[in-house]
Order: sequence, then structure tokens, then C-alpha cells
Amino acid sequence: MPGPYPFGEDVVRLRRGASPGRDPRGQPIPGPLIETTFPGCVVTPRQSTPQVGGDEQQARDTVIVGWTVYAPPGSQWLTTDQVRIRGEVCEITGEPGDWGRSVFTGTPGPVQFAADRVTG
Repeated sequence: MPGPYPFGEDVVRLRRGASPGRDPRGQPIPGPLIETTFPGCVVTPRQSTPQVGGDEQQARDTVIVGWTVYAPPGSQWLTTDQVRIRGEVCEITGEPGDWGRSVFTGTPGPVQFAADRVTG
């Protein structure tokens, strides 16, 4: 079934618009932040398994490091975008992948990407 998914959730894309110019030192001035809401996304936790016996493994098996998002077909995502998921700002990690069309049904598939929590 192609998205948006009826029981999915909203994910907000945060993208910078065009730079309005340069500062006195010649550096580009950040453009305005443009927020676009994408309803009906599937959001799943993404985890990392720490090394057995390592410092990170203190009475736990996995650590949630971010989210995997399945966005509606045809939605546009860039590695330079940020996203707001459940009120938390995340960075898109890696290249978003478009599933294209199903060879069995012809229905369009989602656009998948990883989103890591922003800290510091």
C-alpha cells in the first residue's frame, strides 16, 4: 500500500532557503528555515548494538541512535535537510533511498532515510 500511511505520523522537513547574500567576511548568510510537514510517515527506532563487554554495554543490549523513516512516494529529501520527529530535531544520515515501483503491483514505494538525533 503506497503512503501516506493511514496510521503513520507527521514528520517535519527543515530545509534552508537560498542565501540572501554574504556577511562582511564574505561568508554566505544562512537562508530562511522552511518547514514542510509530511503526514503519514512510518517512523521506526534504529538501534546500535554495543560491543559485548564494552564500556557502552552497562546492563543493556541496544542503544537507540535515531529513526528510520519511510516517507510517502515522491517526497524529496536531501542529506542537508534536518527533520523534526516527535519533537526532536534530527540530521538525515546517508543518501535517502527511493524504493521506486513494486514490480508485482506497480504501486509506488516509500522514500526511506535514516535520521540521527542532534546532540550538543
